[in-house]
Amino acid sequence: MLYITLRQMEYITAVAAADSLTEAAAHLNISQPSLSVAVTQVEQHLGQKLFLRKKGARITATEFGNSFVERAADILSQAQSLEDPRAAARHIAGRVTLGCFEDIAPLYLAPALSQLRAALPGVDVKYKIAGFSELASDMLNNTVDLAITYDLGLDASFDKQVWRDIAPSAFFARTDPMGQRPQVSLAELADCPLILFEEGLSIRHVLGLFRRIGANPRVKHRTSSIEVMRSLAAHGEGVGISYTTPPTSQSYDGQQLCNVPISDSFAAEPIILASAHDISSAIPLEKMRTALMQTKANKV
Repeated sequence: MLYITLRQMEYITAVAAADSLTEAAAHLNISQPSLSVAVTQVEQHLGQKLFLRKKGARITATEFGNSFVERAADILSQAQSLEDPRAAARHIAGRVTLGCFEDIAPLYLAPALSQLRAALPGVDVKYKIAGFSELASDMLNNTVDLAITYDLGLDASFDKQVWRDIAPSAFFARTDPMGQRPQVSLAELADCPLILFEEGLSIRHVLGLFRRIGANPRVKHRTSSIEVMRSLAAHGEGVGISYTTPPTSQSYDGQQLCNVPISDSFAAEPIILASAHDISSAIPLEKMRTALMQTKANKV
């Protein structure tokens, strides 16, 4: 419960500006005794003096009073903007949040932000990197306007547009003969120890691809990081499978590895632009989608 009202804050800031109860009361069009009582009530609630009042001298704010007045002025300014529908609309229209699935953010987030900021001048473009479930929840709660993600786990509550199609790759140690192949099939990987992402929807999706060919591979490692996956693969700990392929043949710890495309056509997965059906953003989503679709021409 709020014990100090906006009206009392208005009274106190007026007194501080006028350095006089009499002048502040005239400005506020209330009686001086009523104003004095209001100030005293706030001081009693706070347990500290806001003003020093001496007979025959102008009123002065205490150090605590100056701090209170500064914060009260900010609150009053925000409250006034809430009452102005035009100001509220400008505030909403001036900000959008782009969501990006954590696995693909290192490759696609920065170019997408640049494209959005160029297409929406004057708009504050924020971003959030998260997993599948969190992004879906944020879109439904209108805290993320549009998300770049895979079409995994999103039901009819979302509008979806294919942004680009990508095929998965397999990561091999440099000494693995399959690493020298131009491409490799899921059937050829079925007997290899696998390194997969631990995120639920991601690992179920990859294992589902193997089930489509009647295979039940062994998962040796589960990881939350693409670079940990690549490092493990480079050291011969298994074969990593990911839809994100960094443009380098070296892991973080300096080991060489091979990235080989997986040839099965049904394994290709679209990256989509997703948003909730009932989103209330003042920025037309079509503008965001159009801007991001232009990045398809950018080779990442």
